[in-house]
Amino acid sequence: MNTKNICDKEVVFIKVKKVFVCQECGNKSPKWLGKCPVCNSWNTFTEEQMFTKHTVLDNSALNQPVLISDLAFSEQRRHVTGISEFDRVLGGGAVPGSLVLIGGDPGIGKSTLLLQVAASLSKQNKVIYISGEESLAQIGIRSKRLHIDATNLYIVCETDIEAILSHLKNISPKAVIIDSIQTMTCRDINSVPGSIVQIRETTIRLMHYAKKYGTCIFIIGHVTKEGTLAGPKILEHMVDTVLYFEGERHQSFRILRTVKNRFGSTNEVGIFEMCDSGLKEVLNPSSVFIEQNKFDVPGSVIVASIEGTRPILVEIQALVTPTSFGMPRRMTAGVDQNRVALIMAVLEKRVGLNIASFDAYVNVVGGVKLLEPAVDLAIATALASSFKDKPVLDNMVVIGEIGLTGEIRQVSAIQRRLKEACKMGIKKALIPSMNIDKLLECDMDIYTADTLKHALEVALKTN
Repeated sequence: MNTKNICDKEVVFIKVKKVFVCQECGNKSPKWLGKCPVCNSWNTFTEEQMFTKHTVLDNSALNQPVLISDLAFSEQRRHVTGISEFDRVLGGGAVPGSLVLIGGDPGIGKSTLLLQVAASLSKQNKVIYISGEESLAQIGIRSKRLHIDATNLYIVCETDIEAILSHLKNISPKAVIIDSIQTMTCRDINSVPGSIVQIRETTIRLMHYAKKYGTCIFIIGHVTKEGTLAGPKILEHMVDTVLYFEGERHQSFRILRTVKNRFGSTNEVGIFEMCDSGLKEVLNPSSVFIEQNKFDVPGSVIVASIEGTRPILVEIQALVTPTSFGMPRRMTAGVDQNRVALIMAVLEKRVGLNIASFDAYVNVVGGVKLLEPAVDLAIATALASSFKDKPVLDNMVVIGEIGLTGEIRQVSAIQRRLKEACKMGIKKALIPSMNIDKLLECDMDIYTADTLKHALEVALKTN
């Protein structure tokens, strides 16, 4: 039996027995198993020492319940990083005392992004960057490449959470970057770094420090081969904000997407471009994603999508070609493959296009992922344009959701979408008929359609 004093409270640790814990889902077993019965993962059980806690509490030290009407609400001052795309995703800046988790594929630029954020924040406050994966020399090389010259930015290579908390109390920074949480360890736990127990315990220690001292802590997290954050799911529940840094390594564009945010919207995205000197903000993504568009090519359509509060013009390309195999292929990049299959079924049934025996390929230019249903009509138009080998009307943007009966359903924020298209020089727009009543004055030629068949007749009309 071991006794420790934590936060002025006597905590008694009583050692129980060793158990085996699945590193994918956290399932516990008294013996080793080759396959987890919960998540069906193979060879994921590792031996862990489990402890039970008995805490001796002083009732006078407990937090007393208060009425919500007696709470004094005040708007918290955020730490503006100076990187507008990053601040947009956070909801206007980093909230003091918050815990922000950032995940992404290896080599996507997570460490580069947060080193730039740390340098920007250090212009007004003390910031410490804690690395468990790189040496000081490696960080120095990267900072030189990024042209970072900060006076209040501290760098330390450490993985012991107790040593890290000691550094934080000595320096008292306003922001902390942990790279990464999978490398952090707690000396009281007899487990390997990156295990579920280690990740959970170190995150709890960091969370308590952030709430107590009002420090904003950014945590970098690894992802699995399926693209989800590694470690226990409770990690995402404990933190205040979860961000995903997405993109293809062979493409220069990166997208920072919000999955969870207690202090802002979960629909915002930030767009960056990876350059030789680091990540550069893309303030006008529409000009980037349609700069090489050719309007007279079959299978190419411009769509106005909404990402959070921002309208973005993106080019959707489709290629429909006779199949060389018994089973036609359906391949997509940037859109949901099941959604494309549904749209093709509607084209076959409601419009009469015999495309079931053709290979179909759909791509969103620039590596952007479009998830909203307002891009349905653009996908259908691109597929029909490629199938009939007819280009879409010159200089036109296509917006609309498709129903299974072939109707064109109205979309939200139609005014903002068309305003962005007009700003980029688009002169024509095809929108749902039900959106025309909500449309204010617009300096564009507006075409409307209430069915998919009618929309294709308008969009693919011979010039």
